[in-house]
This record gives sequence, structure tokens and C-alpha cells, in this order.
Amino acid sequence: MSSKDGRRGVFLAQIKADEIEVNAAGWGTPSQSSLYYDWYPQKALDMNPSTCMHTMIQTNPWWRLDLLKVYTVNRVVLTNRNTWSERINGAEIRVGNVSSDVVSNPICAVISTIPAGASYSYSCNRMEGRYVFVIIHGTSRILTLAEVKVYVVNLGNLAAGGNVTQSSTVGSWIAEQAIDFNPGVFPQPSLACSSTNIQTNPWWRLDLGHIYRVSRVVVTNRKDCCPEQINGAEIRIGNSLDNNGNNNPVCAVISSIPAGDSSTYTCNDMEGRYVNLIIPGDSRILTLCEVQVYGEGPCLKQTSVKLKLKSSSSLSDAAARARLLTQLESVLAGRGISGVKLRWTQLPKQEVKRKEAAPAQCGGRK
Repeated sequence: MSSKDGRRGVFLAQIKADEIEVNAAGWGTPSQSSLYYDWYPQKALDMNPSTCMHTMIQTNPWWRLDLLKVYTVNRVVLTNRNTWSERINGAEIRVGNVSSDVVSNPICAVISTIPAGASYSYSCNRMEGRYVFVIIHGTSRILTLAEVKVYVVNLGNLAAGGNVTQSSTVGSWIAEQAIDFNPGVFPQPSLACSSTNIQTNPWWRLDLGHIYRVSRVVVTNRKDCCPEQINGAEIRIGNSLDNNGNNNPVCAVISSIPAGDSSTYTCNDMEGRYVNLIIPGDSRILTLCEVQVYGEGPCLKQTSVKLKLKSSSSLSDAAARARLLTQLESVLAGRGISGVKLRWTQLPKQEVKRKEAAPAQCGGRK
């Protein structure tokens, strides 16, 4: 299953329930070994295959994408130019964490050939790296690329694909942009981060859909300005929607996060369906460029509850018992506890109370 967000030009593909693949190439910074006229390295990322990057004739020409942080690279898609298509033959795709020495990074794939104007996908089998290189070895070589896409996955991130909401929204800074993998640098923060209006106690909430044991939460702060706005934010995890989930237990309090940085907060396997971030106080703004949640689950729990019921219906009737369980499930859902299945482990017993005789009243006069 796949979908395309045309507003941001970001391609999302569902792989598994807890994995989402996304093209992260546009978030990075490209460069190349030399420049032929105005065939800039950015032209390999402009979503326009009719414009290309192009090096000079040289030894071992290369193009590099700095993803700005380490990702798990699932695959790389290259689009060849419409003319001189044979120039791509023999190029290597390398993924790693070495920025200067290209060959120190492991090889993802070697390109034998790509037809003119065609796009080929190369599996990198979840290689870890910050840098993606395309290089052609040899003397008097030219590297030209019409388009490059780099698909990454965020393994184990429970937030991916979750349902999110926030206390208010300013402009286009919607809640979903805090879990879109985009750390907020492309194309601009308003299309990559979430943000509330100025208000009292602003909050953002993630519904994981089930109860999980949360081991850690990773929060990325905005880079363009005002990083101090995140100071004092609380991370809360639990199963209650009382006060919009902001009464759940505290995992951590964020003292500060440098601009554009990501900080990890240990939650020690706290159990919960809802992950909230809230900043207590008046005239506050909550801005989140990325939230990642890691843990195990879902947790399946079974518990027994002894109830004393007051009902005019006969609980010896199976239909009456079924209606009662449905009503109880509805009440629990209203308290934020959904996905619960109730059943009788012991059939209810009807308790009959005898009415005591009223004391005699004296009818005579003194």
C-alpha cells in the first residue's frame, strides 16, 4: 500500500505495521566533486528528471548526499539522463558515515546500466549511514544524475503511522508533521514540524492504538529559531484520556534541547497507549519537529473484577447479560479505555433482599 502527499512531495510506503519507508533525499544537503556550468548537485533532488547534476571530466567523479543524521537506508532510486546514458555504467552507490573518503563507505550496489530516462531501484538492505555517495571510478569520467531518491525506514518506531492530535494548530503546522520522519529542515519548518498557538498548557498527543511498554522517547527540536520554547515540556505516558491524557504519569521533563538536535528520554518500560507532550504555563507554544517512540508490545492483559450490580433486569437472561457488558465497554471507552473485551467468568447471582416490616404506628390520641 502506498500514498503520496502532493503538498510536500514526500512519498510514503507501508512496509509493516511498525515500519514506514520514506524518501529522505530532499531533507539532506547535496554536493559533488566538480561542477559543469550550472548543473548543480541540487538538480538531482528537484523532482524534475529533465534537469540534471553534472561533473567536469575528471578522475573518480562523485555526488554526495548528507542526510544530516544517521538513517537506516532501505533503497536508492536513480534516474538516468535522456542522452549519453552509458556514462552511468559502472557507478557505485555507497552508504556510510565517512564524509571525505568515499571508498571507506560500504557498497550498496554497482550499476551495470540504466536505459536513457529510466529509473532503477537498488536495495541497500537497511544499511546504516549519514552519507549516500554515487561515484564512478576511472580517469576522464563524467557523472550525470537526473534524479536521486533515498528511501529510509525508522525501525521499531511506534509513532510511525500513529494517530496524533494537538491542543491547537497554527497555520500549516499540523500535528502529523511531528511523526513524518522529516526533522524539520526541508522544505521549511512550517511544512515539517507541528506547532500550537500561544496558549495555556499547550499539548500534543500520540495514540499508539494499543498499550505498549515504552522504553524511550526521542524528541527533535526546531532549528530555525527559538529552541528555548521546548524548555519545561513534560512527556507523559498512560491509558487515561482524562484532561486529554495530560494527567498520565510523567516519563521525563525536558530541560532543554539545542536547536535542531534530538534528545532521548528513558521511560523504563512505562505502559501506556497515549504519549503526550505538554508545556505547563501561560502564553506557551509547543513546537515539535519529530517525535519517535520505541518500546515493546502490544501488551495483552487479562484481569478479573468483582462487581456488585443494581439492575431491574433478570441477569439469568443471556441477552440481558450481553447488554450489560456492552454498556460497561461503552463506559470504559468514554474514559479512554478502548479495545477492551469483557466476558463473564462467573454467572451473576441474584441477591434478593427481604423488606423488613415497618414499626407499628400509634393511631390513638393521648
